[in-house]
Amino acid sequence: MCNLYRITTNQQAIRDFVAATHDSIGNLEPSIDVYPDRPAPVVRNTDGGRELASLTWGMPTPIEYLKSRDAPDTGVTNIRNTASPHWRKWLGVEHRSVVPATAFSEYGQKPDPVTKRKPLHWFALDETQPLFFFAGIWTPFTKRKPLHWFALDETQPLFFFAGIWTPWRGTRGSNRTPRPGDHQLFAFLTTEANGVVKPIHPKAMPVILTGRDEVETWLTADWKEAKDLQRPLPDERLVIAETPASAAADGMLPGL
Repeated sequence: MCNLYRITTNQQAIRDFVAATHDSIGNLEPSIDVYPDRPAPVVRNTDGGRELASLTWGMPTPIEYLKSRDAPDTGVTNIRNTASPHWRKWLGVEHRSVVPATAFSEYGQKPDPVTKRKPLHWFALDETQPLFFFAGIWTPFTKRKPLHWFALDETQPLFFFAGIWTPWRGTRGSNRTPRPGDHQLFAFLTTEANGVVKPIHPKAMPVILTGRDEVETWLTADWKEAKDLQRPLPDERLVIAETPASAAADGMLPGL
């Protein structure tokens, strides 16, 4: 399960790649590590055109998985079963999104014998870590685990996750720091792990979009066509990336 990804690209590169018509996020930091229940840049369709917006990572949790209807919802970050009735209502083009990234991480299976932490691996498209996109939709601390980072290549170019999104009213956060009110939420889809990710995280990997044609299909096509993008990235398109200095120093996901 991917719960940490990184964006190291400029705002204009994202806008140009997706042909965004407007931008509501202000100034984007040149390097961002994105964690669950935190804001992140997302591209979505609106009545006024294609928008680059800031949404909170984590779609509404199915009610049966909440402790109570009034419990704060920390959200679902990764979505695999798109046949579920809970997710089906958000699969139309009006709720699909693409989530820009240049690398994503997964924990390894075996703890380090010295630190007793599971290593964190990073994945990228190649050594330059180019931009890619996750295909998405929008609407307690245990042991510290070092991460593995993945990117398209060593330079960590931009890519996108395939996402979905939704507006949502309720309480986010925790019992200690609840955030009631109106929220705009997103999450991205996952699929079976490819040969690069599987030795580290065998269960799943994010759905990654690397070409403009894939981004267009995800944001505009009927679900019958768009769902074909829920597939692993070819092995040769992904590398294990160098661990960022900030992540190496931290070694964990804050708040988890």
